[in-house]
Amino acid sequence: MLERSTARRPVAIATHAIACAALALAACAPPPTPAPAPSASPSRAPASESPTNAAAAATTSAPPLGAYGECDPTPDGIGRTYFGREIAHFMSHAGIPWLERDSRESEERTSALLDALRLRPGMCVADIGAGSGRLTVPMARRVAPGTAYGTDIQPEMLAFLEARARTEGLSNLKGILGDTQDVHLPESGVDLVLLVDAYHEFDHPWEMSRSILRALRPGGRVALVEFRAEDPEVPIKGLHKMTEAQCRREFEAAGFRWVRTDAQLPWQHLVWFERPADGP
Repeated sequence: MLERSTARRPVAIATHAIACAALALAACAPPPTPAPAPSASPSRAPASESPTNAAAAATTSAPPLGAYGECDPTPDGIGRTYFGREIAHFMSHAGIPWLERDSRESEERTSALLDALRLRPGMCVADIGAGSGRLTVPMARRVAPGTAYGTDIQPEMLAFLEARARTEGLSNLKGILGDTQDVHLPESGVDLVLLVDAYHEFDHPWEMSRSILRALRPGGRVALVEFRAEDPEVPIKGLHKMTEAQCRREFEAAGFRWVRTDAQLPWQHLVWFERPADGP
């Protein structure tokens, strides 16, 4: 079973040789470094339960009553729950080799995901939990001269992403150091937000969801990508997967409108949400 490395403990991998090698590197070697960056400063943007309860909360800053809870922490979780789901530990920057593993394309079909986003020149997009920038960089190429934001809460991840952008000559890729409750994106300025295998690790999912909603222009969309918890054949640990129903429950409670769920990726849901034109 593939296991993402976490911030609090070393992680081992079973059953997949390539991913095993990648995570072994993450545990014992520093992350790979792109070509040396020029001395100029990087281009970083400024930091800017019941259906009734959920609907009411979506128009306020408070989460629905009982949305957050506590549980005995499992080895992969933080002991905090959101709509009954235990929140998973997040991946540290030591997991960059796992994000960059050669097998990722065949396992996740990242090229098909990028095509499904239907990016166009001039769009403003954001990759939240961008990590190493594996997807942010091609997004920036496709929307140029528009802007691609890459946000992460770890300075080490952001430094890797920004160095990669400089190496690629992508002046339209802007790094943002976010925090656990706010993505710090321009309000009502983003056409598309991409979340790939990151949302389930947010320790303040309500606050982050509402922050994303504010950042989207009316009609703007979220592409939520999460490993399928309904499928026992998906070789990812349980807390790092989500069901489609859970994805919808949490995002609709925060004020998003479900658009559709695509099943074209081998292991992951691609769930589309939008900010209602008449919503908050």
